[in-house]
Amino acid sequence: MSPGLALEHFFLLVGLFVAAVAVRLAGNPAHPRRWGSAGFWLLLAITIGAGKYLPAELVGWMVLVMGLLVATKQVAAPHFPDGGAERQARAEHLGNRVLWPILLVPGVAIAGSFVVGSQIALGIGCLAGLAAALWLTKDAPPATVTEGGRLLEMLGWTLILPQSLAGLGGIFAKAGVGEEVAKIVAAALPVAHPLVAVLAYCGGMVIFTVMMGNAFAAFPIMTLGVGLPFIVRANGGDAAIMGTLGMLSGYCGTLVTPMAANFNLVPVRLLELKDDWAVIKAQAPFAAAIWTFNVVVMYVCVYRF
Repeated sequence: MSPGLALEHFFLLVGLFVAAVAVRLAGNPAHPRRWGSAGFWLLLAITIGAGKYLPAELVGWMVLVMGLLVATKQVAAPHFPDGGAERQARAEHLGNRVLWPILLVPGVAIAGSFVVGSQIALGIGCLAGLAAALWLTKDAPPATVTEGGRLLEMLGWTLILPQSLAGLGGIFAKAGVGEEVAKIVAAALPVAHPLVAVLAYCGGMVIFTVMMGNAFAAFPIMTLGVGLPFIVRANGGDAAIMGTLGMLSGYCGTLVTPMAANFNLVPVRLLELKDDWAVIKAQAPFAAAIWTFNVVVMYVCVYRF
């Protein structure tokens, strides 16, 4: 880690940025959900920037209030003007060059990971990409709040859904959900049969990923509850092959659930699609095909290597 530079500094920067968006929203009387949206982003800014220094119970209550604001539809994006011909002409002038700063982020992150660690390097990469974007577009630094806030408002609450669901996976694992799943599966299915064990594991990975929106959250539950006891211990399967193909099965669930907001809801918002299910409908056939392939490969390989 770089001396004097900690991960908390980047969290603080993100928190300040989100707080600036909240202040801008509060000052916009034309916003349809002015105070609810401002409150949501301000609470998020506090949890990101100062959450480490606040009591866990207080942060929990703040998250509940954020959820209540979303549930009561108090968080919404205003109508954004399209910018007209000037904005279109500028976009055509920049062309694909506008994507160049994005490439800086992984480039700096990979190179810097050997010097300051991967997380710090990723933060530095984001700042490098931001500086490059300002240089390329010739915009002033305040444009980051204006345009970044515009994107933030378009994505809305879906922006924090992946982090929330990942945390839910940890809670489920601590609560012993995996053990309960093992009892239910053992009582309902003949898991002593190798093929049934594979179907139960791969199918469970899909089901829990659809419910939780995150294959990483589903993995410890299904692996502890089904994979290890019934594939590895009972039938002598290979744990590495099981885990690899199990995660890939979980990703099939990611393709067909609205809970995976980054993949299935955010593109709908960004592309302004009329059908909220358009992305999922397009991905569903591929998810089914990949899952079937996973089951076949796991059954053929996991008990033979």
